[in-house]
Amino acid sequence: MNGKPDPQELGAFLKARRRELSLRAVGLPDCGGRRRVEGLRREEVASLAAISVDYYTRIEQGRVQASLSVLNDIARVLHLDDTRRAQLHRLAGDAPGRRRRPAPQRAHPQLRRLLGELVHTPALVLGRRMDILAWNPPAAALITDFAELPVRKRNYVRLVFTDPALRGLYVDWAGTARAAVAQLRLEAVRDSTDPRLADLVGELSVHDEDFRQWWGEGRLGAHGVGIKVLRHPVAGELTLHWDTLTCPGDPDQQLVTLTAEPGSPSQDGLRILASWTARTRRTPTG
Repeated sequence: MNGKPDPQELGAFLKARRRELSLRAVGLPDCGGRRRVEGLRREEVASLAAISVDYYTRIEQGRVQASLSVLNDIARVLHLDDTRRAQLHRLAGDAPGRRRRPAPQRAHPQLRRLLGELVHTPALVLGRRMDILAWNPPAAALITDFAELPVRKRNYVRLVFTDPALRGLYVDWAGTARAAVAQLRLEAVRDSTDPRLADLVGELSVHDEDFRQWWGEGRLGAHGVGIKVLRHPVAGELTLHWDTLTCPGDPDQQLVTLTAEPGSPSQDGLRILASWTARTRRTPTG
């Protein structure tokens, strides 16, 4: 870690935050009765962070320098917002601002091969921060022509909040947007020192009130499965199942596919979209 720890301030910070939280706030049962300690006990924080009480005590007393992953777990348990999370890292001797910006991700060859095989199925590859790393022609026809966007703007969350066409595409735009924010928050929990993620959150917080409100709620999401209803100008209304496949060669990349029930009007709509895509000759890229 970079920087110099401040044991006294770190201990005072953690104790103060423990006192502010109730059992109910962190999902623990409150059996009533008088407690000798106001707020959370050390053993309760340690249990929720999946570390030993002795290890947490030594962290709080400044006798050991915690790893980045442990600090993130403690920040999650104590429900720290972005400002307090940054303060925790600073007091513990970590200096997120000094960290080098990570190299740009590139879509894994295995996922690129899969994209090439999915001729009629919209699919794209999402990386860290939900950056759009690659896509196939049906995905470009369904969502937007990603090739026309600067690389730094090829981010799913940014598009959901800044592209008017996407606001009109999703029938339940608010539900889609909130789920995207929850997923982005999970990315922040996994790596709170990512400067690109901090830039993205800062940009969207300044320019969009909904994002600012939903980010502040602190909900966590995850890639998985679900159903989205889209209203497409060419294919009409589509009810699509989205599924996520994590790349075995790079867990930070996921292949997202959108499919329709066999024999449904939505499947016919995807066929129409595929035919239109072929005529416009969009090419896969990323």
